[in-house]
Amino acid sequence: MIQVDDRCAGQRIDNFLFRLCKGVPKSHLYRLLRNGEIRVNKKRADCAQRLAQGDWVRIPPLRIAQPDHQQMLGRAHTLTPDADFPALYEDEDLLAVDKPAGIAVHGGSGISFGMIETVRRARPHAPFLELVHRLDRETSGILLIAKKRAALLHLHAQIRAQHIDKRYLTCVRADWRARRRVVSAPLHKYLTAAGERRVCVHPNGQAACTVFRLIQRYAGYALLEAELKTGRTHQIRVHLAHCGAPVAGDDKYGDFALNRALAREDAAPRLQRMFLHAHRLCLQHPSRGTPLELTAPMPDACERFLNQLHSVVQSGSDNRCFPAC
Repeated sequence: MIQVDDRCAGQRIDNFLFRLCKGVPKSHLYRLLRNGEIRVNKKRADCAQRLAQGDWVRIPPLRIAQPDHQQMLGRAHTLTPDADFPALYEDEDLLAVDKPAGIAVHGGSGISFGMIETVRRARPHAPFLELVHRLDRETSGILLIAKKRAALLHLHAQIRAQHIDKRYLTCVRADWRARRRVVSAPLHKYLTAAGERRVCVHPNGQAACTVFRLIQRYAGYALLEAELKTGRTHQIRVHLAHCGAPVAGDDKYGDFALNRALAREDAAPRLQRMFLHAHRLCLQHPSRGTPLELTAPMPDACERFLNQLHSVVQSGSDNRCFPAC
């Protein structure tokens, strides 16, 4: 018998069971629900039923295979990225971490461990840790994790209402002149012949809007701040490629020849990652209702790249700085 607390209130019974009964096949849990062996407040439960705080859930005895402890530790050490995830902010509702580039936010598609699995393993006694949003694997910066279900639902509502202000820093290969540029171009998802997910601008796609502000112009490059008005997959990268200003280091929509040149050991400037960083997030605190602003410092690799751009001497170079509006 398990009593539902405020962290799980509002959750569907099947999702509640999946989290609680890790290692039990989902098909088996659904069969127990259909047979009435899992009950809520002594009554049969439908798989779509949502739980309320104070509900009692009866779960019959279940056999869960327990792997060898030492083997599990060895596997986790091998598959989990060896990276430090500094906390930018933490309280009883929220955890904000600074995600490095090159690490997925969660496991899947051949990746055994991501950010959320690593955070959960580092906090084994935390009863609830769920991603509020996602970042591309190649993108660094602020990643929000909810520590209570009520906080997760509140933040998701803010995202749907477009009340969360997300700002990114990106460096593009282009002679960018506009101080402020609004790009509204619908985005369509598709699969390549190799089965990889891609996005393109298409009239039948989903509405997408990004506001770009020029921060600094270099010789052949520009540092931009991108404000997301919608949150589509690969939105910033595809909108910039559509404008003829590919993100430096972007291996999906960028200038591949340029990326290879920038990654060479003798390159100057040199860049071995995609220059896209989630640097600022403004939201309403889910329980206190007060404004909360989070910032993540620019990664060292991006700072070095910009410093090298500063030092590049070209005739007619334009290295003017523009404050972001």
